[in-house]
Amino acid sequence: MTGGTRGGYAKGRAKRTEILDQAMALFGEAGYRGASLRVIATRCGISHPGLLHHFPTKEALLLAVLQHRDDVDDEWLALGVTRGVDHLRRLVDLAELNAKRRGIVELFSVVAAEATSPDHPAHAYFEARYRTSVANTERAYAQAREAGELRDGIEPAAAAQQFIALMDGLQIQWLISDSTTDMAGVLRAHVQAQLTVRF
Repeated sequence: MTGGTRGGYAKGRAKRTEILDQAMALFGEAGYRGASLRVIATRCGISHPGLLHHFPTKEALLLAVLQHRDDVDDEWLALGVTRGVDHLRRLVDLAELNAKRRGIVELFSVVAAEATSPDHPAHAYFEARYRTSVANTERAYAQAREAGELRDGIEPAAAAQQFIALMDGLQIQWLISDSTTDMAGVLRAHVQAQLTVRF
């Protein structure tokens, strides 16, 4: 491979990342339906056809943005494989991290609300994402129960649904309150009340 080819590949990757970042910001500001590919292209300093070279459709761009967000979070969550209470603690840490990433929280909240419509291009993505999130959290609660760290009467399946609902609801409160809601603090107190050990 020639140096020129390598340089072109690196530039292409850098431009693709810039498009994802700008799209993430605009989807968070205007929602999927309100966002324009032409506006995203202008923000990136490229033509509309230039953007379509990287992402042939608006739907492809949205799904790439959502996947990019998940890849970043999955990489972070995977740092040191966690189980049980440690995994729940890691999820609370993720809420703390999100408090420094307003654009990502806006994107998720706005597009998740839009995607409740079955004809939305991200509907299947969010359906699968919620199924996986609840299942992983239920597994963590079940592991905590096996370790004798979960209070009597706390059912892992219900606790997992409550946790994910609380996490997402707090994000909306945090956005509306101009970032004053303590997402991690509320989640931490919620989980602590379910455990027999210090969280």
